[in-house]
Amino acid sequence: MANVQYYDVILKPVITEKSMNAMGEKKYTFLVHPEANKTMIKEAVEKMFEGTKVKSVNTMNIDGKKKRRGMVVGRTAKTKKAIVQLTADSKDIEIFAGL
Repeated sequence: MANVQYYDVILKPVITEKSMNAMGEKKYTFLVHPEANKTMIKEAVEKMFEGTKVKSVNTMNIDGKKKRRGMVVGRTAKTKKAIVQLTADSKDIEIFAGL
């Protein structure tokens, strides 16, 4: 496995209608490094966002889509998505505050 540091784990937040509705329940969705596991994701969220305490982490691997250009068939890159549930007494994550 590659040497993945905590600041390399979280790539970007997922901004969709479904993920925005889940923020009311303190659930935040992120695209994460494909080799990151749940403990690495929990550690990264708690270090990057001060005052947050992670209750649970759910992950899902998303296969790349098939794309075609003429006769050539290929795939887009695989991704990994993580849904992070914070505890009730935890602070909210600020990057989602203005959305």
